[in-house]
Amino acid sequence: MFSVQIGSHFSPDAQAFQAHLLPPEVIDRGLQELANGCPNLRKVALVGATELGLLSLAEECSTLQDLELHKCNDNVLRGIAACENLQVLKLVGNVNGFYSSTVSDLGLTILAQGCKRLVKLELSGCKGSFDGIKAIGQCCQMLEELSICDHRMENGWLGALSYCENLKTLKFVSCKKIDSSPEPDEYLGICPALERLHLHKCQLRDKKTVKALFILCEAVREIVFQDCWGLENDVFSLASICRRVNFLSLEGCSLLTTNCLESVILSWKEIESLRVVGCKSLKDGEISPALSSLFSMLKELKWRPDTKSLLASSVAGTNIGKRGGRFIKRILDHKLLHFDQSLLHI
Repeated sequence: MFSVQIGSHFSPDAQAFQAHLLPPEVIDRGLQELANGCPNLRKVALVGATELGLLSLAEECSTLQDLELHKCNDNVLRGIAACENLQVLKLVGNVNGFYSSTVSDLGLTILAQGCKRLVKLELSGCKGSFDGIKAIGQCCQMLEELSICDHRMENGWLGALSYCENLKTLKFVSCKKIDSSPEPDEYLGICPALERLHLHKCQLRDKKTVKALFILCEAVREIVFQDCWGLENDVFSLASICRRVNFLSLEGCSLLTTNCLESVILSWKEIESLRVVGCKSLKDGEISPALSSLFSMLKELKWRPDTKSLLASSVAGTNIGKRGGRFIKRILDHKLLHFDQSLLHI
């Protein structure tokens, strides 16, 4: 398998990035030569290519499966229709401080109609609305993983995810908002095949939006929150909508309390694995007998809400807290709960 990156040297400095960015006509000529000489290319990353350059690549490299386009816009995507065997695609339209280009509903529709075999799609810094995401859902029926990063989507787009009927993994990364004005709950559909919902460094203060997201993802089996802002008790409690969850990971969720966590995971009858790291408002001393009993039935548990957590040290007999200490000690003595060994060296 051949893999190529064309366009620039990636640099953390915006001026350096622009200085190293090749002119589009040079990139296109390079793509033409590359396509003629390497027709078996499977993976390519491009920065600043044009429609003509992408067309020459698609026409000559019929086995191309993995494509990453930076500084991408709607016009560039006109050249993607010939990539009939494309399975993995990453589109980067806008990066603050580096470059700005527009991927809108027009580009998303062109993409949907031309790349019907897509399995994995990442949209970063892209615009669009309900119509663009709906087109992807209706045309790309093999799509299993969708990542939305730092998006500029119009209000009301979220409901279109229900058209992605075979979607298994949905990720949101660095999103300042999910959808400021989602459809009313009664008009929302669901993603019936969804198994995993991951949210990384996202703003989650809007209860209406988070509720709409959980309604769409009610069939999900795995939920991951990592360093998300605004994940307070009232927001996290909405996760009880998703009744089939068997894995939960919380990292850097400093506003969430033990009582709220307990109320949610006790409502999940299929919960099997729990990972808690760096959530300072979750306290060992607030673990109730009911929560302790649930811990004893889990297949996997990593509990490290902060560096002062006493749960790991109770392996040596230290009491964890007045309410749940004896239950946790019994669990650790008899089952060891599959703890990460690093917890024993706090």
